This record gives sequence, C-alpha cells and structure tokens, in this order.
Amino acid sequence: MAYNREILRLAVPSILANLTVPLVGLVDIAITGHLGDLAGKEGFAAASLIGGITVGSMLFDLLYWSLSFLRTGTGGMTAQSYGRSLLSGDFREAGRILFRALTLALGSALLFIALQEVFLQVSYLCVNCSEEVRILYSRYFHIRIWAAPATLSLFAFKGWYIGMQDTVTPMLTDLIVNSLNVVASILLAFGAGRFEGIGYNGVALGTVIAQWSGILFAVSVLLFRYRKKVFQGFTSKDARETLGDRAAFSGFFSLSRNLFLRSIGLIAIYIGYTTIAARFGDTLLSVSAIMMKLLLIFSYFTDGFAFAGEAMTGKYIGLKDSKGLSGTIRGTFAWSMGIAVFFIGIYALAGEPMLRLLTSDESLVAAAVPFLPWLMVMPLIGCPAFNWDGIYLGATAARPIRDASLLSAAGFFAAWFAGIAILKYAFPGYDPAVRLHILLAAYFVHLAIRAIYQTVIRKPWSAML
Repeated sequence: MAYNREILRLAVPSILANLTVPLVGLVDIAITGHLGDLAGKEGFAAASLIGGITVGSMLFDLLYWSLSFLRTGTGGMTAQSYGRSLLSGDFREAGRILFRALTLALGSALLFIALQEVFLQVSYLCVNCSEEVRILYSRYFHIRIWAAPATLSLFAFKGWYIGMQDTVTPMLTDLIVNSLNVVASILLAFGAGRFEGIGYNGVALGTVIAQWSGILFAVSVLLFRYRKKVFQGFTSKDARETLGDRAAFSGFFSLSRNLFLRSIGLIAIYIGYTTIAARFGDTLLSVSAIMMKLLLIFSYFTDGFAFAGEAMTGKYIGLKDSKGLSGTIRGTFAWSMGIAVFFIGIYALAGEPMLRLLTSDESLVAAAVPFLPWLMVMPLIGCPAFNWDGIYLGATAARPIRDASLLSAAGFFAAWFAGIAILKYAFPGYDPAVRLHILLAAYFVHLAIRAIYQTVIRKPWSAML
C-alpha cells in the first residue's frame, strides 16, 4: 500500500501534465485543419496545411529527440544521487548534475540555430512531399527554431525535478507551457478583436512564446525552492570545477552516448513513419498524422507511471533497497495495465468522434475511419514497452534500452519492407490505402520487440543493490 501511495503521488501530477501534451499536437492539427480562410487566401488546402505541421514537427522531433538523454539521463542520475543524499544529507551532487545538463543543453541549442539552414536543405533531400507541404514546413521551422534553447533546457529541468522526486514542478511547468501554447497558437492564428491573426505562422510562434515562458517558471522554482537545499554556497569557482570534472563528465557522456543511440533508434522509427507516409499523398499523410496523435494519447497516461517508476527506481538503487525496487516494479505495472484496459474501451467507443475533433474535412474523416481498429492494439503492446523504459532509465541501465531501441528500429523497417514486398507480389492491383495499414503494423512490431526484449533480458540493476 505504501508503494502504491508513492507511485500515485509521483504519477498523478505527471499524468495531469501529460494530458496537455497531446492537446497541443491535436490543437495544432485542428487549427490547420480548420483554417478555411487561410486556405482560400494563400491557396493551401487543409491536407497541405496539416502535412506542413506534421513534417515540421517531425524535423523538431529529429533535433530534440537526439538529445532526449538530457531528460532521461539527468533523471536517472539525479534519482540515484537523491537516494544517496538521503543517507548522507548532502545534495550538492544533484546540483552539479543539473549544471552539467544545462550547459550541454544551451550549447546544443546554439549549434542548432547556427546550422538551421543546413538542416533544412538536408530535409529537402530526404522528405518526399508536395511542394505545398515543403513551403509550409519550412515556414514553421524558421520560426520555431528560436525556442531551441528553452526547449532543451526544459528537458534537463524536467529530468532533474523527476529525479528529485518532485513531479509537481514538471506538472506545473508543462501545464503553463502547453496551455499557453494552445491559447497563443489559436489567438495568433485566428486573431481576436481588431487583431486579424497571422494564420499558419501563428502556430509556430505560439510554441516559441510558450517554451520561453516555461523556462521562466522552472528557473523561478529552482531559485525559491532548491537554492538553499542544493545550491547554497555554489559559486563561480564551483561551476568551473564542475565543468572541469573529467571523471563526472566521462560518466555523464558514457550514459548519454547509449541514450543517444537509443534516441536514434526511436527517431528512425518516427521519422521513417512520417517520411514513408509522405509518399502516400497529402490525404494519407494527414490520416497517418491523425492516427499517430490518437495512438499516443494512451502513452501520455502510462508515461506518468513510467516517470514514477524512473524516480523510485533510482531512489531505491541509491538507498540499496531491493524490497523497495521490487515493490516499485510490481506497482507501476499493475497501474499501467489498468490504464491499458481503460483505454481499449475509450478507443472502441469514441474513435470516430475523436477524429471529428481534429478536422471538419469529411474526406479526411472518411479516409481515417478504416484505420480506427489499430487504436485498440496500442494499450496492450505499449504498456510493457513504456513501463520498462521508466524502470531501466531509473537504473541508468542504458545499454539494454539502447539495444531494445536499435532492435525495434530494425524490426520496424523489416516489417515495412517485407509487407510492401508481399503486397506488390501477391496483390498487384491493391488499394493504395493498404500501405498505411502495413505502416501501422510495422509500428506495432517495433513496440512488441521493445516490450519482449526488456521483459526477458537479465535485469542489470541487481548488481547495483
């Protein structure tokens, strides 16, 4: 019972915050899907506008997910440091972890801004889409890139707060960022009062404003709540020594390297999904984007328990408490499976109404309806994949989740190419929409590989207790 209370204390704030995460993506699609005036004024159809947002978001996923170790690595290391600090009473190492992560975040963001044109030119060679979608995603990218320092710093802050067993601060940060993102994007796109709005560009600018607002809040909490506990006496000399600590940086980069490769595997899957779908035409690209948004709604719920598992796993490893770790694993899986059963019912009963929330284009709704049964597969396969991620991250066991990610990426592309080969050979007159069914099947193959591999592999944290 004590473990369940601790799991819920950490998971519920994360779930509440995560509820706003899909809302941002759904609202972005809904805004572009309903920009009738813009379509008439600039000559872009709803499918092209949604495609522009989809590909533009994919490019930022590629940039940011490659540095997702700023959250995952920082979270696991901080959680273990927190556990050790409960025994020693000294929390200064947790402060050093955050300082190193923020330094890397800001340096990477400045590099991204400097190389933005190079990145876009490469994207033109790799993304096979219509000229309309290319124009739109380029506009989106040029605006949103200026949020990079804030976005990457928020990765580090979120991981650090979770590691400190504080999921309320990330919740409040996410609520501020995501709520402001929605409001700002709607107002900037459609206007209010005498302000006529700036249309499509307003979606990207709303994101920039929201991300920088989140940084202001995260820093404020750090100063008011953790300054004395963690950073009291932390001087410029300490900062230089922290950055000059080669052993600490070596450990951080060793963990980050494996988590980076893990991110590359996940990026390959999601980028592959979008670039393959872009070849299907604007309508099926839009349907694929809508389906992915609906599929991932479940993950934002179960991720709350994965975050709880990450924080508690790291803490109990730091305390060398094997009983606490076992209780954490059992408890997070029990709660996650309950969420999975609940979502199977939600997807079964409300699939089509959820589609209509995203677009008023009846042709897109009609094209998406045949793919709704895939939604009910997500909870059962996704639950163990996402939950194990949290446990392994809390244990900073980066190699197994790296290997699971790379294997699942190989499985995704193998399933896609094998499915297409069979389709072309056995059914030469196939309906083009069948290709999206194969793509969705390949996506679930990757989830299944992650779930199975991380379940059966020898658990690496036993030697750490």
